[in-house]
Amino acid sequence: MKMQDLSSQIKNTRRESPRQYDDGFAVSRASLSQLARLNWTSPVYSKPFTRSTLKAIQNVLAEDSAHLELPEWDSIDKKRSAAVLIPFCNVLEKPGILLQVRARALRSHSGEVSFPGGRVDELLDSSLLDTAFRETSEEMNISVDRLELLGSVGPPERSLHGHTVWPFVGFVHANANTNRLSADSDEPLPSIDLSAMKRTVSQDEVAAIFHLPLMELASPSRRRRYLFRNERPYWAVEVSDLVTAEDGSQFISSSVEESMEDEVGSGREGRLEVWGLTGWYLGLLSDKLDMLNTLESGADL
Repeated sequence: MKMQDLSSQIKNTRRESPRQYDDGFAVSRASLSQLARLNWTSPVYSKPFTRSTLKAIQNVLAEDSAHLELPEWDSIDKKRSAAVLIPFCNVLEKPGILLQVRARALRSHSGEVSFPGGRVDELLDSSLLDTAFRETSEEMNISVDRLELLGSVGPPERSLHGHTVWPFVGFVHANANTNRLSADSDEPLPSIDLSAMKRTVSQDEVAAIFHLPLMELASPSRRRRYLFRNERPYWAVEVSDLVTAEDGSQFISSSVEESMEDEVGSGREGRLEVWGLTGWYLGLLSDKLDMLNTLESGADL
C-alpha cells in the first residue's frame, strides 16, 4: 500500500461517540464492537514497519496534533516537567512497541510497566524532546542517532507528583544508517536485537525491557476496560507472558490491589499490565492512529 493511501486510510477512520453502558463505563461503541469482528489471523499483524508507514504515521500525528503545540522552552516550569517516548520498533520482523519494567530499587513505581522517560534536566536538555530522547538513551542504552521522532500525542497529563508529562512518539532503528533511508521505501526496516539490548539496559533504572507486538496490543484477550483517574475510559493491556527476567522468570505484580494513584501502574495482583498513565497514553496513541481499525482494514501497520 502506498504511503499517501495509508495516510488517508488512517485519517478517514474515526471513533463513534461514547455511549454509557450498564456497568458505568463510558466507552466507544466502535472500539468495543471492532474487537469482536477483527480477523486475528490476518497477515497484516506481522508486517514490519517500513519507511513509508513511518511517514504515514508522522503525517497523521502532525495533522491531528496541530492544536497541541509544545510550549516555548523558556516558558515551561522545568522543575515540574517531564517527557516520555512511545517507541515503535520491529522485533523479529514484527511491528510493535518497546516498553520497560521499572527497577525494584526505584523509590516510585518500582516493578511497574512504563515508557522510557523522566524529568527535565536543565543542565543537559534544551527541549522536551531532548528530555524524552536522553532518558530513553540512558535507560535503554540506545544511541540517540537510532531514535526517530514521529510526532506527539496529547494533551499532556499532570502526574500526581505534580509533573506535567509530555508524550512523544518515535521509532527505534536497528542502527543509525536505517534512519536515513528513503522516505518512500516500502522495504521492511531492520529489526532491533532485543536480546542484546536486554543485557545492556541501565540496571539501576530498568528491570526488564520487552516488545509488545501490535497483534498482541489489539487482542481482546489481553484488554480490559478501566477508568483513568476514575473518570476517563481506556484499555489496560496484560503483558505478563511477554516479560521475562534474565534468569527466565516472569515479572508478576505484587500489588494486593490496583494503586489508587492510577499513574504508572502494575495492574491486578498476579498480573503485569500496561496500565495507569502508561496505559492512558498508549490508548491515546491507538485512538489517534485508529490503530485497531487500521489493522482491521488491511493497512500496512
